[in-house]
Amino acid sequence: MKDNFSEQARDYAQFRPQYPVALYDFLLSRVAERQTAWDCGTGNGQVAGVLADHFTRVYATDISEKQLQHAVAKPNLSYQVAKAEQTSFPDQTFDLITVAQAIHWFDFEAFYAEVKRTLKPQGVIAIVGYSLFSIRPPIDRIIQRLYADTLRGYWDPERKYVDEHYQTIPFPFREIEPPALAMTGEWTLDECVGYLNTWSAVQHYLRKNNDNPVGRTREELQEHWEENTRETVTFPLLLRVGKQA
Repeated sequence: MKDNFSEQARDYAQFRPQYPVALYDFLLSRVAERQTAWDCGTGNGQVAGVLADHFTRVYATDISEKQLQHAVAKPNLSYQVAKAEQTSFPDQTFDLITVAQAIHWFDFEAFYAEVKRTLKPQGVIAIVGYSLFSIRPPIDRIIQRLYADTLRGYWDPERKYVDEHYQTIPFPFREIEPPALAMTGEWTLDECVGYLNTWSAVQHYLRKNNDNPVGRTREELQEHWEENTRETVTFPLLLRVGKQA
């Protein structure tokens, strides 16, 4: 598993979008019990923090200690620095295992073996993510140029799984058909720029060229986006949900 987010951990915690309540309602409706959950690749603990409101005990792991330093704190939520593919959890521990915007970084075979070992017989695994957001056509075209043109060659190869909406990842589980969901929010221009700076490809570009392309993108966006004005942003949600095969 790669660590592409330690350097921008504070920005990640501040600017990454929040998953909708409807996502958690759907997952909770599919689990047999609400005793234990594992949020793998937890990052800033966004998903783990919500799960902690519904499960007796939640465990959250990530390879980035810096990410965990900015994570949500709750009394029934425990964090560990650990690889997704190798944990110390006992067999058949979890009612729910979640992976949010991280599965594409994992060694699929090794991780799924760990899932099958630690998931209860009626447990549920949920792979969650989101693809490129949209706002308005003039803004979307500028963002698309940054994403596909300026940053071409700077995205890790694993990004293709996000572009393919997680439909091409292996998923050796008895699949549950999910609802169509999206994340929506209201952003200022500065918040949009803050989010763009969390992209791993932006960080790769910056390290290689000693130049941040988001600055030029911000100048272009200013022609269509007034300062302190909020725009509605929509992220299509990617979701694969299943039980032990």
